[in-house]
Amino acid sequence: MSTTTSMTPGTNTGQNDEGANASRRLAEHVAAIGREPLAPDVVHAFRRAFLDFLTCAIAGSAMPVSRTLMDYFAETDATRVASVIGTPLRLSAQNAAFVNGANVHGLDFDDGFTQGSVHPAGSVFSALMAAAQTTGASDRSIVAAAAAGYDITCRIASAIHPATARRGYHNTAIAGVFGATAAVCNLYRLDAAQTLHALGLAGSFSAGIREYLDEGAEIKRIHPGKAARDGLLCADLARRGITGPSRVLEGRYGFFRTHLDVDAGEVKWARLFEALGERLEITGVYFKPYPCCRHYHACIDGIRALCAAHAITAAQVEHIHMGLYAVGANGHDHKHVDSLLDAQMSAPCAAALAIVCGDVTAQDFLPATLDRPDVRALIDCCETVIDPECERVYPGVRTGYVRLHLRDGRVFEQRVVSPRGEKENPMTDDDLIAKFTSNCTPLIGSARAGTMLREVWRMGDGADMATFNEWSA
Repeated sequence: MSTTTSMTPGTNTGQNDEGANASRRLAEHVAAIGREPLAPDVVHAFRRAFLDFLTCAIAGSAMPVSRTLMDYFAETDATRVASVIGTPLRLSAQNAAFVNGANVHGLDFDDGFTQGSVHPAGSVFSALMAAAQTTGASDRSIVAAAAAGYDITCRIASAIHPATARRGYHNTAIAGVFGATAAVCNLYRLDAAQTLHALGLAGSFSAGIREYLDEGAEIKRIHPGKAARDGLLCADLARRGITGPSRVLEGRYGFFRTHLDVDAGEVKWARLFEALGERLEITGVYFKPYPCCRHYHACIDGIRALCAAHAITAAQVEHIHMGLYAVGANGHDHKHVDSLLDAQMSAPCAAALAIVCGDVTAQDFLPATLDRPDVRALIDCCETVIDPECERVYPGVRTGYVRLHLRDGRVFEQRVVSPRGEKENPMTDDDLIAKFTSNCTPLIGSARAGTMLREVWRMGDGADMATFNEWSA
């Protein structure tokens, strides 16, 4: 797969030569993906990501926010053409994308891309599956389209992170809408010009802020759904001839300039274009072993390793010290767990659960566990700080440092580089199958789960798409 693009300097104020024609280059890149067969590692990476998407969509459909959304749309949308995965409910394509995207993020268990601090699956796959179901697209075309959507999401997020996160933007929402748009454009086989208009439209739909961190507000769950719905809409409108700006990223009033300080060098132009046309970023996503914020998974790994190696119990621990990079420490050091999201976004809470429970699972975030005196005591004795080494290597590497002070005076410490699930320390195919089986079998039954697993690993080779689209009661 290759992409050829003319590189001529832009003429509009605010665009520098380094980012000249950035939007057009990405549009041409999106239109080119799938023209030639994808490499086997890309197809395999797709299958892994798709399985994890299904895991999170099905498990997340049982969450309270998801139930509220489904009740609302069941009352207000009688279209019934696209499936809410794991449920009998059908909605319009846009609303199904919205609900599926929210469901995927409902447990904070969905995949991510470290360099961009972004979760691609909820926006990309939710838009893509709704579009594919309503157009009868083949499994092969879905593989290519997902690769395109992931690539745009991860490249844009990596080019803007961590500057956007420090400003309060949620990269999953603001980059995800571009990726969802790209995926649907590729599925529709739009040419580069139409794709450029669609991405131009996506820039005006890009929104999502992180203020939810301070209150545990449920809007976070909805961000990928909004991005999925809007991405599908942008592709549909562009296909019908509605135009968007051709310099939506690099222009004088474009996305980068409104969200970043371009003149201060906050846009990572080189990362945006790195190995463009040679490497598809879907091969570099991570998967979550724990249903909570990824920023402190390295610390969870470290705590679990120390407790296992030294037989440490909760009663022995006097103080917990956790070192993270600034984006992880700031906003995730709170000790209040007044809601599920509060708990999932709290590094002290995760540390306490890792010590008391020996693991961190979705069930551990229920009040029955969080209200335990031993859990509460460990949350209170936890300190979360910015660690200089963690800050130095981030966002290239997501690390964590933990130190456990015991009541008998012993101190144990561990630094973890690349938590479990990263490309450098991956969850295996069997790990992802186990994640799917344990989370989804109670909801859909073992027979259905087995059929879905069989068809996931056939995606790109003639899988039966009805397996993922037909959910009648």
